[in-house]
Amino acid sequence: MLKKLGLALIAMIVTMGAAFADVDVNQADQAALDGIKGLGPAKSKLILAERTKNGRFKDWADFQSRVKGIGDKSSTALSQAGLTINGQAKPVLADKAATSVTSSSKAVKAVKADATLTPASSVTSVSKSH
Repeated sequence: MLKKLGLALIAMIVTMGAAFADVDVNQADQAALDGIKGLGPAKSKLILAERTKNGRFKDWADFQSRVKGIGDKSSTALSQAGLTINGQAKPVLADKAATSVTSSSKAVKAVKADATLTPASSVTSVSKSH
Protein backbone atom coordinates (compact mmCIF):
# COMPACT_ATOMS: atom_id res chain seq x y z
CA MET A 1 0.00 0.00 0.00
CA LEU A 2 2.81 2.41 0.85
CA LYS A 3 4.53 1.66 -2.48
CA LYS A 4 1.32 2.38 -4.40
CA LEU A 5 0.88 5.67 -2.56
CA GLY A 6 4.49 6.61 -3.29
CA LEU A 7 4.11 5.76 -6.98
CA ALA A 8 0.90 7.77 -7.18
CA LEU A 9 2.67 10.74 -5.61
CA ILE A 10 5.57 10.49 -8.07
CA ALA A 11 3.14 10.23 -11.01
CA MET A 12 1.30 13.31 -9.79
CA ILE A 13 4.53 15.32 -9.49
CA VAL A 14 5.63 14.32 -13.00
CA THR A 15 2.22 15.21 -14.41
CA MET A 16 2.24 18.59 -12.70
CA GLY A 17 5.66 19.33 -14.17
CA ALA A 18 4.31 18.58 -17.65
CA ALA A 19 1.31 20.84 -17.05
CA PHE A 20 3.61 23.82 -16.53
CA ALA A 21 5.77 23.09 -19.58
CA ASP A 22 6.00 25.55 -22.44
CA VAL A 23 3.50 25.16 -25.27
CA ASP A 24 4.74 25.89 -28.79
CA VAL A 25 2.04 27.59 -30.84
CA ASN A 26 3.24 25.82 -34.00
CA GLN A 27 2.89 22.32 -32.52
CA ALA A 28 0.09 22.58 -29.99
CA ASP A 29 -3.41 21.20 -30.36
CA GLN A 30 -6.47 22.99 -29.04
CA ALA A 31 -6.30 21.34 -25.62
CA ALA A 32 -2.70 22.47 -25.13
CA LEU A 33 -3.52 26.02 -26.23
CA ASP A 34 -6.55 26.10 -23.93
CA GLY A 35 -4.19 25.25 -21.06
CA ILE A 36 -2.41 28.59 -21.46
CA LYS A 37 -3.74 31.25 -19.12
CA GLY A 38 -5.36 33.93 -21.27
CA LEU A 39 -6.34 31.63 -24.14
CA GLY A 40 -9.84 30.25 -24.27
CA PRO A 41 -11.47 27.93 -26.79
CA ALA A 42 -12.42 30.73 -29.21
CA LYS A 43 -8.90 32.19 -29.40
CA SER A 44 -7.37 28.70 -29.60
CA LYS A 45 -9.61 27.87 -32.58
CA LEU A 46 -8.64 31.15 -34.22
CA ILE A 47 -4.92 30.40 -33.77
CA LEU A 48 -5.29 26.87 -35.15
CA ALA A 49 -7.35 28.09 -38.13
CA GLU A 50 -4.73 30.73 -38.98
CA ARG A 51 -1.91 28.21 -38.64
CA THR A 52 -3.76 25.71 -40.88
CA LYS A 53 -4.61 28.35 -43.49
CA ASN A 54 -1.29 30.22 -43.73
CA GLY A 55 1.31 27.92 -42.18
CA ARG A 56 3.53 28.09 -39.15
CA PHE A 57 4.15 31.33 -37.29
CA LYS A 58 7.66 32.64 -37.95
CA ASP A 59 8.05 34.73 -34.81
CA TRP A 60 6.12 36.81 -32.31
CA ALA A 61 5.62 39.70 -34.72
CA ASP A 62 4.15 37.31 -37.30
CA PHE A 63 1.89 35.79 -34.63
CA GLN A 64 0.63 39.21 -33.53
CA SER A 65 -0.03 40.37 -37.06
CA ARG A 66 -1.91 37.24 -38.10
CA VAL A 67 -4.07 36.50 -35.05
CA LYS A 68 -6.83 39.05 -34.52
CA GLY A 69 -6.97 40.29 -30.95
CA ILE A 70 -3.38 39.47 -30.07
CA GLY A 71 -1.40 42.62 -29.49
CA ASP A 72 1.82 43.47 -27.72
CA LYS A 73 0.42 43.30 -24.19
CA SER A 74 -1.52 40.08 -24.67
CA SER A 75 1.35 38.36 -26.45
CA THR A 76 3.67 39.29 -23.59
CA ALA A 77 1.18 37.87 -21.08
CA LEU A 78 0.78 34.68 -23.14
CA SER A 79 4.55 34.27 -23.33
CA GLN A 80 4.82 34.67 -19.57
CA ALA A 81 2.09 32.03 -19.20
CA GLY A 82 4.20 29.55 -21.19
CA LEU A 83 3.34 30.09 -24.86
CA THR A 84 6.32 29.93 -27.20
CA ILE A 85 6.88 30.33 -30.92
CA ASN A 86 9.44 27.94 -32.36
CA GLY A 87 10.53 27.22 -28.79
CA GLN A 88 11.19 30.90 -28.05
CA ALA A 89 9.51 33.04 -25.45
CA LYS A 90 8.73 36.58 -26.47
CA PRO A 91 11.89 38.64 -26.08
CA VAL A 92 11.81 41.46 -23.59
CA LEU A 93 12.67 44.60 -25.47
CA ALA A 94 15.74 46.22 -23.96
CA ASP A 95 15.04 49.22 -26.19
CA LYS A 96 11.87 50.03 -24.24
CA ALA A 97 13.77 49.99 -20.95
CA ALA A 98 16.56 52.14 -22.41
CA THR A 99 14.01 54.55 -23.88
CA SER A 100 12.25 54.99 -20.57
CA VAL A 101 15.57 55.61 -18.76
CA THR A 102 16.59 58.15 -21.42
CA SER A 103 13.20 59.86 -21.22
CA SER A 104 13.45 60.06 -17.44
CA SER A 105 16.94 61.55 -17.65
CA LYS A 106 15.80 64.14 -20.18
CA ALA A 107 12.83 65.06 -18.01
CA VAL A 108 15.05 65.59 -14.97
CA LYS A 109 17.47 67.73 -16.98
CA ALA A 110 14.59 69.80 -18.36
CA VAL A 111 13.22 70.42 -14.88
CA LYS A 112 16.65 71.47 -13.64
CA ALA A 113 17.15 73.80 -16.62
CA ASP A 114 13.71 75.38 -16.22
CA ALA A 115 13.94 75.85 -12.49
CA THR A 116 14.68 79.40 -11.54
CA LEU A 117 16.66 79.70 -8.37
CA THR A 118 16.49 82.89 -6.42
CA PRO A 119 19.98 84.16 -5.63
CA ALA A 120 20.69 84.45 -1.92
CA SER A 121 21.45 88.17 -2.25
CA SER A 122 17.93 88.94 -3.44
CA VAL A 123 16.22 87.21 -0.60
CA THR A 124 14.96 89.71 1.93
CA SER A 125 15.15 88.79 5.53
CA VAL A 126 12.12 89.05 7.66
CA SER A 127 12.63 90.46 11.05
CA LYS A 128 10.62 89.28 13.95
CA SER A 129 9.07 91.84 16.15
CA HIS A 130 8.20 90.85 19.66
